[in-house]
Amino acid sequence: MTSLARTDTEEPRRTLRVAPPVLDVDLDAAEQAAAALLHALGIATDSESLRGTPGRMVRAYAELFTSPEFDLTTFPNDEGYDELVLARSIPMRSVCEHHLLPFTGVAHVGYLPRERIIGLSKLARVVGHFAARPQVQERLTKQVAGWLHDNLQPAGVGVVIEAEHSCMTVRGIRAAGSVTVTSTLLGTVRDDPRSRQEFFALARSGA
Repeated sequence: MTSLARTDTEEPRRTLRVAPPVLDVDLDAAEQAAAALLHALGIATDSESLRGTPGRMVRAYAELFTSPEFDLTTFPNDEGYDELVLARSIPMRSVCEHHLLPFTGVAHVGYLPRERIIGLSKLARVVGHFAARPQVQERLTKQVAGWLHDNLQPAGVGVVIEAEHSCMTVRGIRAAGSVTVTSTLLGTVRDDPRSRQEFFALARSGA
């Protein structure tokens, strides 16, 4: 579970500390298991080039499954801005939980403000927070949208993720270049046709 601790400062800024899930990591045991996996697959690790591979594998996955803590900072919407705010083409990477192979792409994240607005870099941090774990793209899309909806309480939220899955492009069907697109819309962005159309138009305009 995501650990959250509210550390509100005096107005006008509010800060919510966002911490990653606490993982019980044993790098030594993981390295031994990685070596055993390679050996079971018939790959010897006694050459100079491969001797350090189990350790590198483990450190790479540990990095993929770790996201840094950050402060979600919001400010009062003093100008009464009520149009769409969208951060487009946020780079993202995660790991498919079915094959433990990476999937990479971009996220488009938008919201319709009410009383508060968010620091724009935090939209990218929220994407990275939920991407840093074994995932499926559908869940990742819903988690980002739902978390922003619950914590920012905007009029609406829209999230689109476009990603290339290496479990589909380098193995199995080997459909190189194929891209999977998922979306989650909440509130006004889902219910109002004009807001919905504007969100998708702005998300596509950078393609």
